[in-house]
Amino acid sequence: MSQPVWDRDLPCNQLPKLSPTMGLETAVVLKQCIPARAALAELKQAAALLPNPAMLINTLPLLEAQASSEIENIVTTADELFRHMNGEAGANAATRKALRYRQALLEGHQSLAHRPLTTATAEAVCSKIKGVDMQVRRVPGTKLANSSNGEVIYTPPEGEDVLRDLLTNWESFLHAEGPLDPLVRMAAAHYQFESIHPFTDGNGRTGRVLNTLFLVEQELLPLPILYLSRYIIATKPEYYRLLLAVTTDGAWEDWLLYMLKGIEDTARWTGAKIAAVRALSEQTVEYVRSTLPKVYTRELVDLLFEQPYCRISNIVDRQIAVRQTAARYLRDLVRVGVLQERKVGREVLFVNPRLLDLLTKENNEFDPLHRA
Repeated sequence: MSQPVWDRDLPCNQLPKLSPTMGLETAVVLKQCIPARAALAELKQAAALLPNPAMLINTLPLLEAQASSEIENIVTTADELFRHMNGEAGANAATRKALRYRQALLEGHQSLAHRPLTTATAEAVCSKIKGVDMQVRRVPGTKLANSSNGEVIYTPPEGEDVLRDLLTNWESFLHAEGPLDPLVRMAAAHYQFESIHPFTDGNGRTGRVLNTLFLVEQELLPLPILYLSRYIIATKPEYYRLLLAVTTDGAWEDWLLYMLKGIEDTARWTGAKIAAVRALSEQTVEYVRSTLPKVYTRELVDLLFEQPYCRISNIVDRQIAVRQTAARYLRDLVRVGVLQERKVGREVLFVNPRLLDLLTKENNEFDPLHRA
């Protein structure tokens, strides 16, 4: 496909539309699709082996939210996010923004049961991320600039009719019939969405949510658990350079290879992390069953792995025990080294330290539980 004449200071209203016949699947791209698809299949299998899907849906999207927010220089910690995942009260601004990202991802996942990915999905996702109603841009003047020197890097298309026409094409490309590999389709559509830049703010985070939702929609993932922003934050300059190179030079192959390698890398990392969480969970089940037989239930241990922080109310709400008994259970779990008690303000929290450590570090090692 020939590239139009491009001027970074002028709206890119001539942005070429996507088509399944663009010739994106070069030999080298197709070759890279093979390990990427294999890694996703392994991740899907690892997820299926977990006894409780809530272990994934409550934790991995939060890590994705943290990293995707950090790409936009919204920096919080995984510890802060896990501590406030049941409510934003007391959380700082960055943590609240990342929590909204997670909620957008989860609500977007739920919406797939009722409708395919559309512009309306993107508007709903962006609205949740921003915390205000976000619709396709109507006013001109949006420019993307270098944060250090203010130099304009790219001026996206403008005019609501132009943007909606491009988004209609984006939707059609996502769901067009044909042999184009869905991973190639996702990568190309992500470039196009970011180049359309349909909202005044929140486009990067919205686009990364849509990536994951598309993989779920295509049944390549069972849940929105691919931690792709981990790869992007580690290669941030390359991510933006390759995005722009598609616009300036039509460098599709380099962009597609970058995204496919990111999917492979992330799927393998996420699958290994899930396997480690499963191993820790099973060891904890056996340890609590033998050490605290009067406290042990599988439902209780599973709850401790749905999120690193547990409150007495979590046990009561799950109808595992009444409040007084729940408090005793948690204190017993602290006594035998499964949990640690932390006081945050006037609230008492019980943290699963091995799970928290496992989720927030690169390797998958954990200290085994031993009888005192």
